[in-house]
Amino acid sequence: MSVTAEAWFLTPETSPGSRAVLRREQFELAGIAQDEVLAMPLYGCWEGNMGHALQRLPIDLCYARNEPRVILGNAGVLRVLEAGKDVHHVEPGQDAVLFSTASADRFGYPQKMFGYDAPGTMGCLATKIKLKGRELIPIPARSRHGLAQWAAFSVRYITAWSNWRLAFGTFRLQVPEPELPAPNVWGWGGGTTLAELDLARRHGCKTVMLSSNPKRLSTVAQCGVTALDRSPFGALAFDDKRYATDAAFRRSYNQAEAAFLAEVKRQTSDEMVQVFVDYIGSAVHRATLKALSRQGVITTAGWKTGMTVSFLRAIECIERHQHIHTHYARYAEAIDAVAYGEREGWMPPIDERIYSFDEIPEMAERFLANELGMFPVYSINPV
Repeated sequence: MSVTAEAWFLTPETSPGSRAVLRREQFELAGIAQDEVLAMPLYGCWEGNMGHALQRLPIDLCYARNEPRVILGNAGVLRVLEAGKDVHHVEPGQDAVLFSTASADRFGYPQKMFGYDAPGTMGCLATKIKLKGRELIPIPARSRHGLAQWAAFSVRYITAWSNWRLAFGTFRLQVPEPELPAPNVWGWGGGTTLAELDLARRHGCKTVMLSSNPKRLSTVAQCGVTALDRSPFGALAFDDKRYATDAAFRRSYNQAEAAFLAEVKRQTSDEMVQVFVDYIGSAVHRATLKALSRQGVITTAGWKTGMTVSFLRAIECIERHQHIHTHYARYAEAIDAVAYGEREGWMPPIDERIYSFDEIPEMAERFLANELGMFPVYSINPV
């Protein structure tokens, strides 16, 4: 039996270079298969990939998926309404975190993401959705954390868990704990970076996060991570073409980079940074590499200001720098992350407005204007 639902749809490009517009429409859901679940999204968290989708960068999702319209949203909390007979780990009435790996390789590492580039999937920007049972993780019974927090946890914190596990493990292969008990871990980015730095802090590291946004700096400090205003390094946005041709830009950039590196040396007592979490990308990559200590690790699972970076392999080899790249997580890692978050209180602070389903377009505009905080949550079905 079919079910009627409502969603905000992403539609194909109508003119070259145009930004996508979300359209609210009804649609029909067919009955579930044996391995599927019918669920009611409760809360979602606006992710960076949703902004990329609206900007059609690096791909136009409708064309890439060969679909006339797409429902975005791969971070959220859902309530199970029906479960197919082959689904045993969740049941009707149960709340669950969305696990957004839609297709994985033979080792379980994600290749295409639910509610984004995986064809046939529908995300949280809908009042009801169908999904595979394996795309849900049960929220711990009688959880002491709110459903909105779990929605913000579902992509950012699970990504941070997997990335930190590999990055810190790599550093410890080179420098065991007795030789350096409290490494310096720095980062710039957004909610995923903060989640990872909070995890590093809980592992005994000395953590610093950079931002020029006062609201975000307050959230960073709230999590026990040292908040460092990057405004004094405002010109720290490298552009190789301008650097080569524009003397004024080169001078301004060099001054910003020198000030930044001097601050790193001061804050780390000349040790520099052992693990640098960088979700920004090419604009800060040069400065990040210079801030690394010997045996240092630069780690990321995303980008914001550019996907292409360059470095001198000889220098990186001599310095024994390690470059870590991950993409979300395996299901077992997500289970471990959820258990740790519940047990240790490693959770996102939801300290700002939660947008309603009606306000999704406004939220999208504010996100693209960089006006939202670390963990922008929206409500789909009030609970």
